[in-house]
Amino acid sequence: MTYENVLLFLGALALFLYGMKMMSSGLEAAAGNQLKGTLEKLTTNRFLGIAVGAGITALIQSSTTTTVMVVGFVNSGIMNLKQALWIIMGANIGTNITSQLVALNFEKVAPVLIFLGVILVVFVHKKKFYYIGEIIAGLGILLYSMHLMQDCLAPLQQEPAFIDLLTKFKIPVIGLLVGLVFTAILHSSAASIGILQALAMSGSLTLSNSVFILYGINIGTCVTSLVSSLGSSRNAKRTAVMHLTFNVIGAILFSMITIFTPFVPWLASQWPDNPAVQIANLHLIFNLSTTIILIPFGKYIVKFSEKILPERPEELMTEQHLRFLEPSILKVEHHKVGAIAIFVTQLQRETERMLSFARTNIERSFNATRETSEKIQEQVWNTEEYIDYLNKEISYYISHVISLEMVEQDSVTINSFFRITGNIERLGDHATNIAGYANLMDENGLHFSEEALSEVDRMKEASLQALDLIYEYKEIGTTSILVEKMQAIEQKIDDMTREFRSNQMARLQKGSCSGEACVIYSELLTDFERIGDHLLNIAEAIDSAKIIDFKPADELTPALEMNA
Repeated sequence: MTYENVLLFLGALALFLYGMKMMSSGLEAAAGNQLKGTLEKLTTNRFLGIAVGAGITALIQSSTTTTVMVVGFVNSGIMNLKQALWIIMGANIGTNITSQLVALNFEKVAPVLIFLGVILVVFVHKKKFYYIGEIIAGLGILLYSMHLMQDCLAPLQQEPAFIDLLTKFKIPVIGLLVGLVFTAILHSSAASIGILQALAMSGSLTLSNSVFILYGINIGTCVTSLVSSLGSSRNAKRTAVMHLTFNVIGAILFSMITIFTPFVPWLASQWPDNPAVQIANLHLIFNLSTTIILIPFGKYIVKFSEKILPERPEELMTEQHLRFLEPSILKVEHHKVGAIAIFVTQLQRETERMLSFARTNIERSFNATRETSEKIQEQVWNTEEYIDYLNKEISYYISHVISLEMVEQDSVTINSFFRITGNIERLGDHATNIAGYANLMDENGLHFSEEALSEVDRMKEASLQALDLIYEYKEIGTTSILVEKMQAIEQKIDDMTREFRSNQMARLQKGSCSGEACVIYSELLTDFERIGDHLLNIAEAIDSAKIIDFKPADELTPALEMNA
């Protein structure tokens, strides 16, 4: 194999990886947030999880991407370990789509696909068609690069050194290590298998020479998820360990089958003239069979990951978690005496935590108008994600308990928490909006006048006064008095909004503020006004629920105070 062939192979490999990247980017962009949303809404049904994992991986052409996404979801508390395991199993099935496409040998239509894709990317100016063009062109580049790699690798079948090396690949440990290391370097099992297929199509490699490399490739694809979990939560690390465990078990199982049965010669005999199909189908059988075999043992894989990485109490402090609500409360039908009262108390405490986060974010967001920084923006976004998580989890618990038999007032109280948490979630959204305006001002070099900044300080003061009233109402009388006082503050916020809009127009007419800053300030006023509306809604819901003691959550850990 000449030096020129080596350079051509590297170029073809680069095209292959670029084609995969184009397809993946186009598909992810075309689908928008639907891929993420589908995973987030996943139920605990194992078969649905496997189907979703396979489907999304087939779309984005990368089990690594899906697995890394799952690690992120587990780290943020959106998904538990069992849900993650089912998606990982499905992702291993879905990753076979690339090798199957290569095996179909569409190289003659590859130039046409590239041409059509580039036409859509270059000459059609609608985003939807741009993304479709990326998908089509990426597929064409992928298929064409396979043809180039096949031609570049053909001389290897005449190289004595390479022929001698092939005999070493038949040794299980060496073959596994080669596949593992090569895939860890490329960060793509699809690319590694594509190279195997190119070698096979060039006549340089047979299925029997490549089988252990293929098994090693499936282990090597776990490296990226392992790396991505570093610095994440313990559960995120466990997710990566489950991925590795799954593929190691599959590799060991199929290595034993290959050594002690005529499985591989039988498989090769089914497609004797098409080695690329042999490799693609072995890859499919490996992942499909491993999934089917391990489905009943899912809970043991989860337990194994927990055994390998036992819980550390200090690490819980930085993870999204429920502090007061517990899964056992969902089994209240087994111990109904006092269970509803316990649930209401736990629900109230958890809602207090949620409101504390919202108050922190509102204060931060107004402060950001004076001291914009990346750290403040990151803190606001992290806390907003926590608020959304608590809203989802609290709603889940309410929906399960509300169906139980209880007295009317308990039913009213529990239902009122739906309204309270929904309004707290909206408070968090408005805080995020205000912080976003501050960031937009900073990015565009815009500034509020000192008069406007003074008004923003007054907005913050009024908002925090209303928030603190929710905590202090027990000292001022009944919940009905809370509503009266909150109505007065809400009216004050409305009056301030009208006053500040009038001041804003006066500044604009005098030319003391820019039009761009004026528009942003107007949006900020709208969010401020709606903060008052949501706080009044919360007060009315507290009155409806007859909650006698709503107090600040003092359970925020130091880690969360810094990061959330």
